[in-house]
Amino acid sequence: MAAITAALVKDLREKTGAGMMDCKKALVENDGDIEVAIDWLRTKGLAAAAKKSGRIAAEGLIGVATGPNRAAMVEVNAETDFVARNDAFQDLVANIAAIALQVGDNLETIAAAPFPGTDRTVAEQLTHLIATIGENMSIRRAKVLTVTNGVVASYIHQALKPGLGKIGVLAAIEGPGEIGTLEILGRQVGMHVAATRPEALDIDAVDPAALERERAVLTEQARASGKPEAIIEKMVEGRVRKYYEEVVLLEQVWVHDGESRVRAVVKKAGVALTGFARFTLGEGIEKPKDDFAAEVAATAGV
Repeated sequence: MAAITAALVKDLREKTGAGMMDCKKALVENDGDIEVAIDWLRTKGLAAAAKKSGRIAAEGLIGVATGPNRAAMVEVNAETDFVARNDAFQDLVANIAAIALQVGDNLETIAAAPFPGTDRTVAEQLTHLIATIGENMSIRRAKVLTVTNGVVASYIHQALKPGLGKIGVLAAIEGPGEIGTLEILGRQVGMHVAATRPEALDIDAVDPAALERERAVLTEQARASGKPEAIIEKMVEGRVRKYYEEVVLLEQVWVHDGESRVRAVVKKAGVALTGFARFTLGEGIEKPKDDFAAEVAATAGV
């Protein structure tokens, strides 16, 4: 058998764009013959998938899966909204969410898990679908919440089908009570979180750096009033409390009645809200701005 050198693997990677481990496997399977290895990668869909991997994928779906005392949420991206309406893609997202429910939210663990109904892993199934559909795709993130006694409820805003949509929320409710009642409250919390976009569960969970930046801005604004420092300090503290009411879930006004605080709602229900997660599809991904005129000019060779 021919020696599989690092230089040979690098050469195959440069020719195909496939991953290092896939290139090494292709060479091992084909006795170091680089041309045969290229064809091997193509038949596996790996070379085709790799060529698409540089393209920005900011569309796709949020998927959720729930079970006793536990729920999972994932974001799986594709390049176009059209693919999000593809049955095969929807099946992929639903299965990945169900797998995360079982194995946790570590992306490497999810990628290595068996994909149901196939002899592939999740990563291999993703590669297969990239080659089949012709768009770059990726598993961007996952989150699993658990409770000891209670429910982790889920909410999907404007769902395409049950458990799949563009905005997803998990809400962990700890405490006694009928599961159905707790799930109703959890869903209401989910709707609230979808609407208000809180950044932290409680005041202690607020990012110290974000708070310090906010306090600095508020202090400068207060000083511009020309009031004494003692008054400025009180003004800043009042505005910090207002800041908490905007970004802290338990301090927010309950959207369902417009007057109660979230903490009062959950206290009245005799339970505790112990965690939440909110995914909005594509948030934070910088999407390219299409310049149609430039594209036409480039095509025409202008």
